[in-house]
Amino acid sequence: MLSVRIIPRLSLPVDLVRFTRCVSAFSSKPQIDNEVAKLLELKSQLSCENGEVQKFTLKTAKGTRDFSPQQMAIRETVFEKIISVFKRHGAETIDTPIFELKEVLTGKYGEDSKLIYDLKDQGGEILSLRYDLTVPFARYLAMNKITNIKRYHIAKVYRRDNPSITRGRYREFYQCDFDIAGAYDPMIPDAECVRVVQEILESLDIGSFVIKLNHRALLDGMFEACGVPPEKFRSICSAVDKLDKSPWADVRKEMIEEKGLTDEVADKIGQYVQMSGKHELVEKLLADANLTKVRAAVEGLEAMKLVLNYCDLLGVKDKAVFDLSLARGLDYYTGIIYEAVLLGEPVAEDMAGSVGSIAGGGRYDNLVGMFDAKHKQVPCVGVSIGIERIFAVIEAKLLAGTSKVRTTAVEVYVASAQKNLLEERMKVCKELWNEGIKAEQSYKKNPKLLAQLQHCEEYGIPLAIILGESEIQKGVVKLRNVVTRNEVEVPRGKLVDEIKKHLQPVYSNGST
Repeated sequence: MLSVRIIPRLSLPVDLVRFTRCVSAFSSKPQIDNEVAKLLELKSQLSCENGEVQKFTLKTAKGTRDFSPQQMAIRETVFEKIISVFKRHGAETIDTPIFELKEVLTGKYGEDSKLIYDLKDQGGEILSLRYDLTVPFARYLAMNKITNIKRYHIAKVYRRDNPSITRGRYREFYQCDFDIAGAYDPMIPDAECVRVVQEILESLDIGSFVIKLNHRALLDGMFEACGVPPEKFRSICSAVDKLDKSPWADVRKEMIEEKGLTDEVADKIGQYVQMSGKHELVEKLLADANLTKVRAAVEGLEAMKLVLNYCDLLGVKDKAVFDLSLARGLDYYTGIIYEAVLLGEPVAEDMAGSVGSIAGGGRYDNLVGMFDAKHKQVPCVGVSIGIERIFAVIEAKLLAGTSKVRTTAVEVYVASAQKNLLEERMKVCKELWNEGIKAEQSYKKNPKLLAQLQHCEEYGIPLAIILGESEIQKGVVKLRNVVTRNEVEVPRGKLVDEIKKHLQPVYSNGST
């Protein structure tokens, strides 16, 4: 039995009061939850009318977070390095809305479709937040009749997933995608995508890694050779995709108890999905009579042989590994699939074995045709960098070390050694800003010199200009190296040139 306190001079709707007297009259939990929500909303309204202050916990929504200046400085640096690699390979960028028509997104993600955020109907279109950047890209190509483009896209996506902070898994997060759309000779753009991943991960210096490769045609051929019914290929593929997080025994159990495979079929799959290697594995599988009787398996193996050769030529030989456990659960993949994984010791105790994949992708030749009225296909291949997981690794490294992250780009701090020099400081700041030099000053009229110099040290500002009455009379300023604390007198007319000369070794040493 529920009870409601009636506030004097105000009355609750009769149907809600009846609800509080007899909950059992309702036949389903959703109805009860709906009526409870109405009561809570009414209570909130009545409390406001009565002048009561509403109490709530101030926090970010589950699976989201704020970013401090230190974290944003790290993110900006990482984004710059990633974008430089994308541009090195000739990519141009686009942007798409954060929400799409729900029908654009549905049916593209397999079992992960349940993680899509649906928006409440506002009396018009039925919308959902984008789950990734690939499906919106395919919609963009079809809508604009584009058949060839090499593009990168860095933007936020949204997934109603179970968040894990230490693993860098959130409900709102960035993706960094690189895709090549167009009809080209086999495996040439596919191999370049592997090279792009290698360049990015090496530039970020986050530790040793491996880039796993597999092929969807080979997976389907393997399932057929093992006796999996065709209608179960995608669901079994989703189960195999869990091998990076779960042991084979758990995946085998799911295949038998949930997916309906026999023990014999599951064990046959297990013999294959635990194999990994390079060229020698391709040759071994090409000699497997059970596989080679299936056309799809042979096509997949020939494609793997070709892409591994191209990877060798592009200098990715040491990083690329052919791994039959790699499945990638998304339904739209049609050819080669990729996944980059960190190796070695975790950088922090709470991250042991938990970061997992830091990049993934593959070929999706049929996705654009789903949005075209004439089903015209535009072959595509691409990779997505798991940027949030990379941030988690980098932040953990910095916390474990002693290095300090600069949060501003200020090059020169304009300080005064005596009172009543605000106008002189402003004149110097104007001169520096006019020359494109990043400078700042105190917003106090008469700041203490020690406080100004401490500010420089705290924020890592490399140079300080110190103004004093005697220096102004002589037409000079003192230029101070904040790190070494050496000071030199510089004529005002040569100040800009001298600052630029002093900044060159600072930039070459990477201090800023």
